[in-house]
This record gives sequence, structure tokens and C-alpha cells, in this order.
Amino acid sequence: MNTTKKEKTKFSKAFWVANIVELCERAAYYGVFIVITLYLSRILGFNDIQAAAIAGIFSACLYLLPTFAGALADKIGFRNSMLLAFSLLTLGYAGLGLFPTILESAGLVEYSMTTHFTGLLESNWRYGILPIMALIVIGGSFIKSVISGTVAKETTPENRAKGFSIFYSMVNIGAFSGKTIVKPLREAMGNEGLITLNYFSATMTLIALFAVWFFYKSSQHSGEGKSFRQIWQALLKVCTNGRLIALILIITGFWMVQHQLYATMPKYVLRLAGEGASPSWYANVNPLVVVLTVNLVTQLMSKRTALSSMTVGMFIMPISALCMAYGNVLDSNQTILTMHPVAFMMVIGIVFQGLAETFISPRFLEYFSLQAPKGEEGLYLGFSHLHSFLSSIFGFGLSGYLLNKYCPEPTLFNSHAEWAAASVHAHYIWYYFGAIALISAFALIIYGVVVKRVDAKQTKA
Repeated sequence: MNTTKKEKTKFSKAFWVANIVELCERAAYYGVFIVITLYLSRILGFNDIQAAAIAGIFSACLYLLPTFAGALADKIGFRNSMLLAFSLLTLGYAGLGLFPTILESAGLVEYSMTTHFTGLLESNWRYGILPIMALIVIGGSFIKSVISGTVAKETTPENRAKGFSIFYSMVNIGAFSGKTIVKPLREAMGNEGLITLNYFSATMTLIALFAVWFFYKSSQHSGEGKSFRQIWQALLKVCTNGRLIALILIITGFWMVQHQLYATMPKYVLRLAGEGASPSWYANVNPLVVVLTVNLVTQLMSKRTALSSMTVGMFIMPISALCMAYGNVLDSNQTILTMHPVAFMMVIGIVFQGLAETFISPRFLEYFSLQAPKGEEGLYLGFSHLHSFLSSIFGFGLSGYLLNKYCPEPTLFNSHAEWAAASVHAHYIWYYFGAIALISAFALIIYGVVVKRVDAKQTKA
């Protein structure tokens, strides 16, 4: 009996290599993404709406392309796909660091603790960042499908839930590591630290590239070498799967709120709690909670269906949004455990957000992997990320609008008093996202009931 248990929990070398490089990739990505709107605004001079739109499109494309990248990865093999992906990511992150240096050399801007624009705002040179970000999008789209696809291929239905909980722990250890480096760089170098940060990310993806080259070997090759006609047929099949599309649309509500860690939270906290606030460290509470609780939650929910687990998480999300809103209602002249009330309640909200994620995300990936035919794991796991395409478009777009309306940029006002009057209802932002989360939670309950009835009818037939 003990031997059987050990066999069930034993994972292949390819599984562990894939998870380790995922940790590196997530450290690279989240180190940059937690301050992406700050980078676009403070380094390149885009306003709130422009920065949110660019970041939203960047994130959306990163999650739209995995369906197609996953289908291609099934054909060319996961190892080749990862080598291509990490090469592109290394070039992309290095480009984010080099591009501002080029702008400075051209005399368009000067970087130090603060940024002094000397012509960049009037030029179109700053849009040169877009093709550099495109390299990260293409590289990242392969990673999204291939790593989770590897977990699906290298596990069995019996140990898949555990496999995805390990995978999700690695994701969040990487996210925690990447975000941790941001605050020291900002404190030591100011805005210039937002540039230097990108070289850290490029180094992490380069390490991952070497790890795949030397250590990744898999015996799972189903799907490789299929024709483009077969790929197209598989794409049509998954893209017309009504059950999966409906679930993606519902889970989009969760991710719209989750994305506010990057779209809204950094600017919201810095503007209301002051420049001494640490949005990257607050955001790190999310992966910390996930790493500490995901295996426990997966074990506790092991006898419940994936939909049941996801439903619990969905009802935690509105609580998270309300906590984030409450900070601005408290007296800003008082501190809570030496923290500004906005910062303290933001951390409490992020704790609930991380807990919700442990109920939702690993089981969501497991659910999709079990729908995937052999040899199409990359396609189906890539398709599962479509929710983040939608939530990036709508979440970042709504964020830019709400920040501009309720918590605008202080430098646009003649005095602090004028800005304070304009941002008195800044916490309303979180009411919008709380409502979205609550609607999604009830929608998931309805989805579960409908799916159960459909399956019962099919069983009888």
C-alpha cells in the first residue's frame, strides 16, 4: 500500500525541470509587471489611461496567444517551444532595460531618482517600447501553455491535482521572488531602479534557457509532428466548446479583480499612502499566502469537485475588494501597526485574494487538463488562459478610467487640497470590482447546476 502511494506521488525529471524554470520565468515576469504602469508613466511619460491601455493590451495578448502557441507547441515539441520562448523573453526583458538608455542618449529624457523629460513627451519615440514588449508577449505565450501542459502530460488523473498544486506553488514562489527586488531598487535608485529591474528579469530567463537546454528531457511526445490541418481542427474543436467557454467567461470576473494588484493597486497606494508605501511588498502577500496554503487547501478539497473548490474561492473575492476599499474610509492621520490605513487594509484584502486563488486556480487548470485529449495538452492549457486575455482588456481598461475619475495623478493639480478633494472617494474603485466578483460567484453556482443536469441527462441517454 505504501509502495502504491509513493508511485502516485512520484513525478518525472521533466516535471521538476518545468516547474523550476516556471519559477524563474515568474520571478522575471512579476518583477517587471508589478511596476509596469509605473514604468510606462515614470520612465516613458504615458498618462494613466495610456499606461493602463498599453499594459492591458500587453497582458491581454500574453493570454490570448497561448491557445495558438499551445497548438504549435504540441506539434514542434515542448522542449523546442521552451528554448524559443526563453530566448525571446531574454531579449525582451533586456530590451526594456536598454530602450530608456537609448532615449537618454538621444537627449529626450534624463533619469535619476526622478525623471526629467526633455522632449520625449512631444515625440513618438516612446512607442518604440511596443515591439520590445511584443517579444515578451510571444515568448510568454509559449510558456503559458507549455509549462502547464507539461504538468498535464507528466501526471496521471490520480496525482494531477497534487501536480498542479506544486506547479502553482512554484508560480507563486517565483512571483514572490520577483516582487521582492522592486522596493530596494526603488529606494536606492528611484525611477532609475525601474529600468535596472529589467536586467534582473533578463538574467532569470537566461538561467531558465540554460536549464531547459541541459536538463529537460521527456518521454511524452504525443501530438508531435501533427499536420497543420490537424492543428486547425483541434483549434476549432476547443474554441467551440461551449462548456469551457462559459467557465472562462465566469472566471474572468475573478481575474479582473486579481489583475488590480498590477493595474490599480501600485498607483492607488502610492497616491493615498505616500511615496514611502511599498506596493511591490504588499503585492507579495498574495504569493506568500498561496505558497503557504495551496497544498493544504488542495488536500482539504481533494474529495470535492473542481467546481466546488472554485465556487468557495469566488465568494472570498468580494470580501477582498471590500477590505481594500475600507482603508480609505479610516482616519488617515492614524496608523495601524505603523502602517497607513490604506496600506494596512490593502494587505488584508490581498490576504483574502491569495486565499481565494488557492481554491480557484490550481483546480481550474486541473479541470481543463482533464478535458484535453492526448497530444493536445498544450492547446487546451493554452486555451485555459483566455480568461486573462478578457480580464486584462476589461480590468486594465476599467482601472485606467476609475483611477482617472476617483484617484487621479496628484501632479495634475495646483495644490494638495485640490487633489484631496478630487480623490475623496478613491475607495469607490474597489466597490466596482467587488460587484464584479460577486456577480461572477453567483454565475459559477448557476454554471455548476446546469453542468450537473446536462451530465445527468447524457448519462441517462
